[in-house]
Amino acid sequence: MQVSYHGHSIVKIKTNGTTILIDPFINGNGLTDLKVEEEKPDVILLTHGHNDHVGDTIELAKANNTLVVAPNELAVYLGKQGLNVHPMGIGGAYEFPFGKVKYTLAFHGSVYETESEVVNAGNPGGILFYAEGVTLYHAGDTALFGDMKLIGDRNSIDVAFLPIGDNFTMGPEDAAYAVELLKPKSVVPIHYNTFPVIKQDPTVFAELVKDSKVQILNAGEEVKF
Repeated sequence: MQVSYHGHSIVKIKTNGTTILIDPFINGNGLTDLKVEEEKPDVILLTHGHNDHVGDTIELAKANNTLVVAPNELAVYLGKQGLNVHPMGIGGAYEFPFGKVKYTLAFHGSVYETESEVVNAGNPGGILFYAEGVTLYHAGDTALFGDMKLIGDRNSIDVAFLPIGDNFTMGPEDAAYAVELLKPKSVVPIHYNTFPVIKQDPTVFAELVKDSKVQILNAGEEVKF
């Protein structure tokens, strides 16, 4: 399995002959190394409906006949746009040919905005992904919450992707406490420095983390297992 980070909250996973993108916000993302026309994902996993997470999903999915897995209300909306979707709910899991996906709680909002409407995208979520004996946790956009301990107790997480940008999500201090609850082997900070309001120094977060390896990645760099 290859796992790489591509700025903001984008994570790319290559496993079982499948390329997966999580939250592919490419156009408008000054920190990413990706170009929409060069990406050919087989699967897109979405944590919630905000535009900086749905990003270029519609264009990518239409161009590549991509399967889009998303929280139910968001999936229903994207299905009406002609996409091939698989709706899921918080707490639900599904075994796909490429791996198992489970949605967790996330404490945030979730609307998708177009030029003409604001769409209720349902509940935001985090994603647990299991494949090749590896467990990944992408928290999406979230505040710190106590049930992260349940996620950590019930899963042996190899890599956790946690937002540290503050203002809209956890900041460095809360994210470091989340690491204590989740107990991942390693953690990658995400969702910071894309916009001035979420500017953070990730080394501050790294210094607060006690028992997990922190991997501060630039766009395009791979997670080390």
